[in-house]
Amino acid sequence: MTGTARVMVVEDDPAVADLVALYLRNAGFAVTHAPTGERARALFREVHPALVILDLGLPDVDGRALFRELRERGDTPVLALTARTEAKVEGLEAGMDDYVTKPFDPRELVARVRAVLRRATGMPGGGRTIEIGDLRIDPARREVFVGGRAVRLRAKEFELLDALARQPGVVLSRDKLLEQVWGFAFPGETRTVDAHVKELRAKLGETVTRIETVWGIGYKLVGPGEPEGSG
Repeated sequence: MTGTARVMVVEDDPAVADLVALYLRNAGFAVTHAPTGERARALFREVHPALVILDLGLPDVDGRALFRELRERGDTPVLALTARTEAKVEGLEAGMDDYVTKPFDPRELVARVRAVLRRATGMPGGGRTIEIGDLRIDPARREVFVGGRAVRLRAKEFELLDALARQPGVVLSRDKLLEQVWGFAFPGETRTVDAHVKELRAKLGETVTRIETVWGIGYKLVGPGEPEGSG
């Protein structure tokens, strides 16, 4: 799947860009380098990358603003490249799919790129269809329907909904969801979960199956048979 996938690396530091490109090419990826945000805009239209690795600290544009521009053009997954811990959370709150911290382990970088692409291309993940009220989730096809209407979700939004749907009515803490969906935990830094829940609610729209906030703890997915605030 990744043998011909093209990754666009948006990084102003030539040494870092060259290192990232080296390991990605050794792993079988095609690589396009954009040293500035302006160049990234042009190349994005030209090469149509399967994934973008985006440095959040670009000199000419704000990394999060550039991400929003790219997202408006489609659902190309974006992996944040950052030297700051707080930038990890900022990037994930903005809706990016994953992050790698500088200095990074090249093997981790390649593994995360592969994982993001695997999620984005909807490779079968196994599991039977989940139905709760008017909500239907097909884990194998990574498809979601509300009342028969298809709902298009980004990788992390799908995984968040899937995590909640596998334990309907059970309260999952923000820390638990952060660890389960994103694979890591930042004590106290759970705004990323809240931001994704907000987006998920907006995309699901009017539905009798809802994501309910349990104040001070986290979230749970409840169907039409459970009264509001019963948790």
